[in-house]
Amino acid sequence: MSEDKANNSRRRFLTGAVGVVGGIGAAYVAVPFLAYWNPSARTRAAGAPVEVDASTMQPGQKVNVTWRGQPVWVIRRSETAIDSLAGHDDVLSDPDSAVASQQPAYAQNMYRSVEPEFFVVVPICTHLGCIPSFMPQPGSLDTNWPGGFFCPCHGSKFDNAGRVYAGVPAPTNLEVPPYRIADNGVIVVGEDQEAA
Repeated sequence: MSEDKANNSRRRFLTGAVGVVGGIGAAYVAVPFLAYWNPSARTRAAGAPVEVDASTMQPGQKVNVTWRGQPVWVIRRSETAIDSLAGHDDVLSDPDSAVASQQPAYAQNMYRSVEPEFFVVVPICTHLGCIPSFMPQPGSLDTNWPGGFFCPCHGSKFDNAGRVYAGVPAPTNLEVPPYRIADNGVIVVGEDQEAA
């Protein structure tokens, strides 16, 4: 009788020990398997909005950020850069930003922005995808240059609002991503101004 009790006690102990070890093993297998199905932090961050504190930016300053794997420039335009946007529509291919896919509706204006002072742009040339140089100073490219963006790959030129000049390889204006300006002066790239 006591031998049966000892065997039962051993059986219960072994059954419990095997169950615990099996449960731990199953957890070790399940955790990486379940983690595989969750998007990585990099993937989650790729589509997440990006914030830039524009209240500390100086006129003429450019801040580089990445949103959805693309470069985005947030530029605080100087008064000279803002003034340079008027009076040269005749040399631009699309001065009125008629190609709707190049900017949100609230940026379809001469400044291509919510506020004239701040310009948010994806700096990828619409010709072959090069990154243009930011040359906001008048005369920095040639004596007639009012300031803007110059693509060194094939010579495309854009004004300080990213509007493309006529007669260059780039077919359309630089893209303006969705963004909004928060009450605290923060520019949130990736959130629509009209949805805020």
